[in-house]
Amino acid sequence: MKKKIDTIVGKAALLIIDVTKGSLLPPEKTPIPIFDAQTAVDNIEKVLETARQAEIPVIFFQELHRVDLIDFGRELEGVEDIHCLEGSEDVEFLDYLKPAKGEYSIGKRRYSCFFSTDLNILLKGLKVETLLVTGFLTDVCVHYTCADAHQHDYYVRVLHDCVRGSSPEAHQASLNAIEYLQTASKTNSSEIIALLEQRVNQTV
Repeated sequence: MKKKIDTIVGKAALLIIDVTKGSLLPPEKTPIPIFDAQTAVDNIEKVLETARQAEIPVIFFQELHRVDLIDFGRELEGVEDIHCLEGSEDVEFLDYLKPAKGEYSIGKRRYSCFFSTDLNILLKGLKVETLLVTGFLTDVCVHYTCADAHQHDYYVRVLHDCVRGSSPEAHQASLNAIEYLQTASKTNSSEIIALLEQRVNQTV
């Protein structure tokens, strides 16, 4: 029988993936509708507050594409239409959910937060072992980031109430796939907030 793995192993970092102003647009105004996005954003906001109190690294991500579309590659051959263009309001962070001084922001051209970015270098420098994953879309950027994180030997923890996908079905399918890779990956905002608060209290 496999031994139980702690939810947070070693040092943790909070990843907030593609939570921007475009995330909360109604379906008729966005090429990438997200179901129940506001609920996830509200939960992320609570986790972020506790993460800052616990002084763990916080890393924000934005998917960004050049306006001449040169870097989309095969991305527009799927369901998604043109999205996340540099300079558009859609890619701006929410006024109440954006990097504070000392926090990190990484732009990316592809789904995974690891692909062609310096995320792995940053995490190694910070000596992070556990990734607390939040954001959008569960079945795209969150899923690919978690798969890459797994292959880079990080402990992956997905806060199920802090991620949302293109549909409830696609969202759940990706959560199941991530849990197949790491059975301890399933968590939620309440559990993580409690664990981080414990760490804060231990340092007081």
